[in-house]
Amino acid sequence: MTTLEQMEAAKQAAPLLARADTKLKNEALFAMAEQLTAQAPSILQANAADLAAAQGRISPVMLDRLALNEYRIADMSEGVRQVAALPDPVGEVLARVIRPNGLLIEKTAAPLGVIAIIYESRPNVTSDAAALCVKSGNACILRGGKEAFQSASAIAAALQNGLAAVGLPRELVQLVQDTTRASAAELMQGVGYIDLLIPRGGAGLIRACTENARVPCIQTGTGICHIYVDRAADLAMALSIVENAKTSRPSVCNAAEVCLVHRDIVADFLPMLHDRLVTQRAEKGAVPVEFRADVEAVAYLGVPAQAQDFDTEFLDYIMAVKTVSSVDEAIAHIAAHSTGHSEAIVTADAETAEYFVRLVDSAAVYVNASTRFTDGGEFGLGCEMGISTQKLHARGPMGLRELTTYKYIVRGNGQIR
Repeated sequence: MTTLEQMEAAKQAAPLLARADTKLKNEALFAMAEQLTAQAPSILQANAADLAAAQGRISPVMLDRLALNEYRIADMSEGVRQVAALPDPVGEVLARVIRPNGLLIEKTAAPLGVIAIIYESRPNVTSDAAALCVKSGNACILRGGKEAFQSASAIAAALQNGLAAVGLPRELVQLVQDTTRASAAELMQGVGYIDLLIPRGGAGLIRACTENARVPCIQTGTGICHIYVDRAADLAMALSIVENAKTSRPSVCNAAEVCLVHRDIVADFLPMLHDRLVTQRAEKGAVPVEFRADVEAVAYLGVPAQAQDFDTEFLDYIMAVKTVSSVDEAIAHIAAHSTGHSEAIVTADAETAEYFVRLVDSAAVYVNASTRFTDGGEFGLGCEMGISTQKLHARGPMGLRELTTYKYIVRGNGQIR
């Protein structure tokens, strides 16, 4: 099918899911999860082909994002089951008022219709996005990156088998077959077919969508996340938080890219940071972090930072480090360089912490915790569609509720105006 034909098919199928009750949607999700498990051998075979083709073309960190194994497929299947266990947002009455004339007005959650998701080389997004769309009553059109096309195709086929097993149309979950930029452009221009477009990937993808889309578009993903280590920080805690935020999975959008350190603790903290993230990691055989340090921090960390390093989402074992003289300077730097994703402060000073959370304008702001928690599952939302860094409609992890709109249902007994 062409991309246009897929959009037409999704538009026709969407009402069948919109009128499905919670029981049927959950049955579909469980069947989809079962099919992921049953089709694991074919999914792994497809993934092996993608990995072989990507060798030497993408970085080791990005290869890790692409790679699947039995455990990751099991996690994908469990993620779909977790979505089934979540409350159904469709039909929820968000507000209710009875007017003096007796009209009962209910603001009620409703599906959006057809959601298009453009994403890059993470095959698990295929099942996460499909599960969230099915539970929220939306058809979805998935457009993955060419590096993961065979993996995503095998996953989408399994999910479609699950839908068919409970009598729902396979067209409710579709993977675009054209991996050229032309298909992405068609989705961006899909007025009358696409009710919401969600780009999930790097800055270039998100910029292309927000600049060219004629359909409603959510900005997600790009994460230049900061950790500010205050002069009142517990340094052992700060080391643990920075290590986790930078190294636990550097290729994801909630990984920290910049560490801001108060000038009063530079001489104590930065040697400890170098030892923890460079020396000790090298001794363990782990990839050491490469620091890009400003003029005050470079004496401890070695490599001078360039101006662009503070505006770069490295998605790798690289971190920019800057010395600041106050919490206000840290907040000002974040305001100038952040993408509005996730920021953290490490401090034992409660007043400074509250000042920081009030003035930092990002989707998630942490006190004494790693930015790696910005995730639908960690927030109790189930798997997520992405992390919205804008302010209208949705902000932060996008779960089921964020994939609905609302309508007003007005009940009367003959009232006229």
